[in-house]
Amino acid sequence: MSASDRLLLGIIVGAKGIKGEVKVKSFTQNPEDIAAYGPLTDASGAIAYQLKVVGLSKGLPVVRIKGISDRDGAEALKGTELYVGRDMLPETTEDDEYYHADLIGLQAVFRDGTTFGTILRLHDFGAGDMLEIVPDGKSEKAAVLVPFTAEVVPEVNIAKGQVVVELGDDFFDTPEPPQNLADV
Repeated sequence: MSASDRLLLGIIVGAKGIKGEVKVKSFTQNPEDIAAYGPLTDASGAIAYQLKVVGLSKGLPVVRIKGISDRDGAEALKGTELYVGRDMLPETTEDDEYYHADLIGLQAVFRDGTTFGTILRLHDFGAGDMLEIVPDGKSEKAAVLVPFTAEVVPEVNIAKGQVVVELGDDFFDTPEPPQNLADV
């Protein structure tokens, strides 16, 4: 199965307890559903993990993984990304329904049709999703983060292969630092 046929469902963020349980940052609509899609694989697709949700910890599913029975084994998995075959997920049926992975590679355009760039990644740093966009003619090092909100990204059109972005006139302005720290 190629990488494009798999979707990221979660990331193991740490061990929980001494019996091998792990905490998972789940990207499923309901975090507890992380184990509902059958075995998940690592990023390479070579290692499969059988998960069983056993609880929640601060909103994160606590999961037992078959074959992991102690804290050392659980800690060794920290940072492991968990993928599922796209064929295991329900088909999207509405025009405005899509998986976040479907956004990768789409063109970001302004309302007038001018191309801004290409979506490289989607991030969730905890305060809301952010699109990482590489502006046309620039390298990945010049990528910018754009809030993935209805205000900034009012239209997603998977069929056209694009999203519309509305960046304010001051979006790229850098604020001047205060003249002295007493102004802060």
